Amino acid sequence: MKSYLLLSVTALAIFVTACESVQEKMQQEIIITYPEKAKDMNIYEVNIRQYTTEGTINAFIPHLDRLKNMGVNILWIMPVQPIGEKNRKEPLGSYYSIKDYTEVNPSFGNLEDFKKMVEKAHENEMIVLLDWVANHTAYDHHWAEDHPEYYNLDSLGNLQSPVADWTDVADLNYQNEALHQAMISEMKWWVSETNIDGFRCDVAGMVPNEFWKKAIDSLEATKDVFMLAEWDEPKMHDVGFDMTYGWEFHHILNNIAKGKANTDSLVKYIEEDLDRYDSTAFRMYFTSNHDENSWNGTVFERMGDAYKALAVLTATVPGMPLIYGGQEAGLDKRLPFFKKDSIDWSNLSYEDFYSSLLTLKKNNPALWNGAYGGGFQVINSEQNSSDILAFSRKKDDNEVIVILNLSDTTQSFLIDNNYEGKTFQKANNPQLTVTFSDNQEPLAFDPWSYMILIKNSLKDE
Repeated sequence: MKSYLLLSVTALAIFVTACESVQEKMQQEIIITYPEKAKDMNIYEVNIRQYTTEGTINAFIPHLDRLKNMGVNILWIMPVQPIGEKNRKEPLGSYYSIKDYTEVNPSFGNLEDFKKMVEKAHENEMIVLLDWVANHTAYDHHWAEDHPEYYNLDSLGNLQSPVADWTDVADLNYQNEALHQAMISEMKWWVSETNIDGFRCDVAGMVPNEFWKKAIDSLEATKDVFMLAEWDEPKMHDVGFDMTYGWEFHHILNNIAKGKANTDSLVKYIEEDLDRYDSTAFRMYFTSNHDENSWNGTVFERMGDAYKALAVLTATVPGMPLIYGGQEAGLDKRLPFFKKDSIDWSNLSYEDFYSSLLTLKKNNPALWNGAYGGGFQVINSEQNSSDILAFSRKKDDNEVIVILNLSDTTQSFLIDNNYEGKTFQKANNPQLTVTFSDNQEPLAFDPWSYMILIKNSLKDE
């Protein structure tokens, strides 16, 4: 009897141990990948040349702790490779005229500097994307001599530019399968050699999707990567891109600031965009980036007093907000594209503003990216003007209401009857609350002002 009992206890112990082992193995196998890993993230663009007076990678590194404290999650590093000298746009040339894909521009530093930056970013729990230019190279890239078949040549066999005024770059020929493998090899080198986490892909829609499918699949076999396409078409997500540009959204914001559009066009865009793109697709929204700043003007030139309200919008609609390096310092000048200038960091006048927006997004699942966040529901009231945009986003027990006066005149706002009796905290001061009632006076909103309200339990509704 004792022998039988001992055998039974031993068998039970083995069974329990086996179950624990299976459970532990299952937990290990539940690995979160992109885009889910980036469900609550934001993105920040770094222009190494203009970021500091030195214009180097090493001079940028000390800013990483500050950016971490500000709440930045993803770093998009503009191209750091050597810039072509042939047909260069003077004096320093375009970052997007790549002379050698697997070298670092000596003006910016060296490969060890770049690795050190990535390591420091990872220590700060940030991910790093390198800007990648797959559509063209500099005219003096070594492929021009070694592999002219990689290029689209004119009738005389000469290199040619992809766009008339892009005179410093030569168009690549993706009908050549060998180019596909060569380009993928260069991309994988950065992932393997420097441990970056993905790429922001320049003019991605000008490169065939067939290539991107192969490239992303190959990269994913090396490391789980996050991929951002500089393009505004759903087809980019079909081949593995995690996020695309909201260019039209940005243009609408500029027009609203100029009084050429109102909330109707904005709501129409958002609703159509949500239908057009799969819920898993992340969309990137912004008030500025390197192109906008250099060629079309600062946010203060383009948006004036509307700037903050429109920045709030980019951080609260369904999508991921982008901050261009320097915006937190009130960047009020156009940074030239082809010559050296630098951001003035003497006054971080907008840092608290951006930090509050990034914290708001991180702490409220309703504002998370793609399918991981809440939907977009316009709050209507017949008494509100078309210059007031009010919307709600809900996720589980979290709801965020955003109310914006998108005009240069004072407006009043009256909540929809469905919200009567409900109490919300003010995002900028959780100690203050707003309770909507059936006999409430309309709320007054100064020009370009806004209010963000939060409710963290919907269980009783």
